[in-house]
Amino acid sequence: MRIGIMLRSLDEKGGVGIYTRYITQELLDLDQENEYVLFYREKANLGRFTQHPHVTERHLSAPNKAFWDQIFVPLACWKEGIDVVFHPKFTVPVLAPCKTVMVLHGAGWFMPEFQHFWKSSDLKYVRIMMPIYCKRASAVLSVSQLTADTFNRKFNLPPGKVRTVYFAPGRQFKPVADGKTLQAVRAKYNLPEKFIFTLSGYDRGDRKNISGIFKAYKTIYDNIPHKLVIGGRDCDKFKVDYGIPEDSYGQDIISLGWIEQDDLPAIYSMADLFLYPSHVEAFPIPITEALATGTPIVTSNGNGLVEIVGNAAILVDPNEPEEIAEAVSLVLSDPDFRRNLSQRALERAKKFSWDKCASETLDILKQVAS
Repeated sequence: MRIGIMLRSLDEKGGVGIYTRYITQELLDLDQENEYVLFYREKANLGRFTQHPHVTERHLSAPNKAFWDQIFVPLACWKEGIDVVFHPKFTVPVLAPCKTVMVLHGAGWFMPEFQHFWKSSDLKYVRIMMPIYCKRASAVLSVSQLTADTFNRKFNLPPGKVRTVYFAPGRQFKPVADGKTLQAVRAKYNLPEKFIFTLSGYDRGDRKNISGIFKAYKTIYDNIPHKLVIGGRDCDKFKVDYGIPEDSYGQDIISLGWIEQDDLPAIYSMADLFLYPSHVEAFPIPITEALATGTPIVTSNGNGLVEIVGNAAILVDPNEPEEIAEAVSLVLSDPDFRRNLSQRALERAKKFSWDKCASETLDILKQVAS
């Protein structure tokens, strides 16, 4: 069997990019029987997986994403004799000469309470094209049951068309206890001794509830020795946008910018709390990372967060900064409670495995191809 993988999201920073990189590597490591053809949009990625003898790499140059998806990929699938093409994102080439499988990373576009987080042009595109993609796809993978249920309800899809396949944080995510490693990462990012940790790229501040985080931190700032550490692309811009003062609590809000995946386990391990009261999530990768490192978690009591975190976190209303502040204070003030949360996190993390994700994904690719 020849399996094509569409990798235009390979270099994205954020959840979809992380998933794309990991699922590609895991499939290639797991499956030594079938042949893989990797389709890149960026020429610089050629050679990335050449260590695998069953891999062929192709660069497809196209003027935009739509042309790449809908013209260049179908032609390449025909030339390469592809049996099934897999896209780790939420589109399929509708004219592909083979079976197609795509991945849904959320359903917020179709949930009225969350639609204001997207541009109107994006919503129009999704509303027009998503029914076509779902109908054309041979199978659709969903990263959460919430997402699967929403799409099934919205489009009345045939039973089994959408299948939930949980993925996992990178294999490097585990508690870090080595003093030299912790010291090196602390020095690299100039981290304080005690801190609360959160993650959000600048373009996702509203969805990640940065406003609520700032308000909660301001409320408890005088009563805790902890600083607030934020990681994420361009997160230094938040302080200006939200009118955070240079003195007072603002001086103890530290913006790290983009953090490399290999450094994150140590940062989670040093944090006394991971604070993630996001408004909308399907499969929150940072939550699974915090679970795997045993970091105590305070997160939201709705959408995909509850599905993923289970009973391994303190759940709060993301629209109530006072409630967020109370939960943070509870965790930080009680070492025994923190240790209990940490143990529950490590236990919950066992639910999410790349071995299981890659195996289930490969089974689906084989089923649709046959």
